[in-house]
Amino acid sequence: MSSQLVSLQWLSDHLHDSNVRILDCRFALGQSHSGRDAYLQDHIPGAFYCDLEQDLSGIVEAHGGRHPLPDLDELAAKLGGIGIDADTTVVVYDDQGGAMASRAWFLLRYLGHDKTFVLDGTYSHWKAAGRPITDEIPTPTAKSFTPSIQDEQVYHIDDVKKRIGQPGVTLIDSREERRYLGLEEPIDPVAGHIPTAIHSFWKDSLTESGTWKSGDEQRERFSDLNPDDEIIVYCGSGVTATPNILALREAGFRNVKLYAGSWSDWCSYPDNPIAKNKGE
Repeated sequence: MSSQLVSLQWLSDHLHDSNVRILDCRFALGQSHSGRDAYLQDHIPGAFYCDLEQDLSGIVEAHGGRHPLPDLDELAAKLGGIGIDADTTVVVYDDQGGAMASRAWFLLRYLGHDKTFVLDGTYSHWKAAGRPITDEIPTPTAKSFTPSIQDEQVYHIDDVKKRIGQPGVTLIDSREERRYLGLEEPIDPVAGHIPTAIHSFWKDSLTESGTWKSGDEQRERFSDLNPDDEIIVYCGSGVTATPNILALREAGFRNVKLYAGSWSDWCSYPDNPIAKNKGE
């Protein structure tokens, strides 16, 4: 499969495939138990729960952002523990428009596991289509997951600083436009954006019905970008940047990086420059 996505029908057809693992990534910011509670109530058969803050993020420190990358050895051990190895196809889903699922997708790809896909549609789409659900917790058969870290996929603050304003580099801010413009900042202590960043709201990756836009639609969305550029994507904390990374991949862009700490890391350094207008 050349796409990063699988359809509801594909997953339905492969629910009982022993070499497919499903990750339920539902999570609501500020309601840290809601995703797990929803999973315990019902989920796609065979799905294991994957928590944004417990499994897909590390310990928050003074710098590094609100959702730093997790310890990769610990994550690899967790993935192996639920039966994922190099031959396993992994499908991830959420009920947040793909934001949390994309974070899991990105991390598994960062660990070198290219057989990872996001469900094209949310859990609500799955239920509305009358697909099977259950409250049964699957019993894992552990395997050995050996990570192969793709270091070139992730940038940290020094990498970003070196590239601001450089030719052949495009920086994309994935947050709501009002946050990008510094008109409001409901989460982080400082408002604004990283200088030279352009704006592309992550939810523009989706159709009005909440499924993913096609590759052609994503190419049209990013038609102003140079496909030869190095593209660095960030958001508030490194979560909602990942749907944009997936969309860029669907559009055919390959030289795409995640600024892992994102705005919450950038603004934690008081000397870092801050812009508030388009084109700055």
